[in-house]
Amino acid sequence: MTELAARTHDVDGSAHQTVRQVVEWAAGADIPAGTTGIATVDLGQIRANWRALAKRVAPAGCAAVVKADAYGLGAARVIPALYQAGCRSFFVATLGEAIAARASAPGATIYVLDGILPGSVPELAAVGARPVMTSLEEAQAWSTLAQGDAPAPAAALHVDTGLNRLGMSEAGLDALLADKDLLDRLDIALVMSHLACADDAKHPMNAEQLATFKTRCARLPKARASLAASDGLMLGKDYHFDLVRPGYALYGGQATPQRICPVGPVVRVSARILQVEDVQAGARIGYSATYRAKAQRRIVTIAAGYADGIFRHASASDGEQNGMVAIRGRLAPVVGRVSMDLITVDITDLGDPAPQRGDFVDLIGPDLPLEAVGLNARTIGYEVLTRIGARFHRHYIDSGN
Repeated sequence: MTELAARTHDVDGSAHQTVRQVVEWAAGADIPAGTTGIATVDLGQIRANWRALAKRVAPAGCAAVVKADAYGLGAARVIPALYQAGCRSFFVATLGEAIAARASAPGATIYVLDGILPGSVPELAAVGARPVMTSLEEAQAWSTLAQGDAPAPAAALHVDTGLNRLGMSEAGLDALLADKDLLDRLDIALVMSHLACADDAKHPMNAEQLATFKTRCARLPKARASLAASDGLMLGKDYHFDLVRPGYALYGGQATPQRICPVGPVVRVSARILQVEDVQAGARIGYSATYRAKAQRRIVTIAAGYADGIFRHASASDGEQNGMVAIRGRLAPVVGRVSMDLITVDITDLGDPAPQRGDFVDLIGPDLPLEAVGLNARTIGYEVLTRIGARFHRHYIDSGN
């Protein structure tokens, strides 16, 4: 096991036990015969993760970020689980995601992070979503819903505090606050921003953005405030304000090993072995012949490739090793190029019982956490989650948490 895998493998005893239960339950599941890959999602652990985070940040409120199909795990199943846990505030990216979320979370507050695209005001209003405005143009568009002395439905305002991605500039905020007529036609219920370096607790930009955010909030004193997402909420109470917005942590992510979040793993991704063959010394493996066996090796071909979210950076060439899979608690290296539908893995040193055709191996699991997979592919666990391919059968379990 890699050092990172060992470090993130046990968040606490109960989290580790839950993942082992996932393994057992998935093994006995009614999986379609033609299934090449399975993404097993523990809805009970998602509920437990949200409750743990809500407890940590109280008295601040705890929302849930469920954009990108709940980080690839299936919003139609994840949102009801979070709603059952008590979550009543959800953040999505798009109008389409807001419409889907409304069907799963009646009466909840749904924020749309991408704001108001041209022509989308009527649909946003119809679904009862709160756009996260980032410009005067958006504020003016939303204000058209005001009727008489009643302002437009509640909305949020994203102010930039240094990330320079989405967010209203200081000049834009000056202009908004100077336009009393426009301001009277709006109900800005939440002012929010986003941290650039929350994964590094010692980065000076955290304190800089915190100070800037406090200044911006003071100019909108009636609005609730939200600054922290998954990493930010671990920076302490100064960053919690009225509402935190965890996403990755809800799904078991541990982006900052130095500050372990009180959550357990949620997902296990497995794929089938299609072939087991001996490869002779000197033989080349995979496209472009980048990998040569130095001795006789036993190689399995697995039904997963970059079309299923496996990173090409996980490929191995002579003298370079990146990707791994886990088989019965032991790690085995990817050899050769990752192709569209297949990877090849060296199982020579695994010993008995030898893996067989049709067996499942783990691409993400208790012995190969998200962070280890991301590190091996030179990316992050966030991307690993959201790239889990649609060809993999989604299998939902409930650990009862």
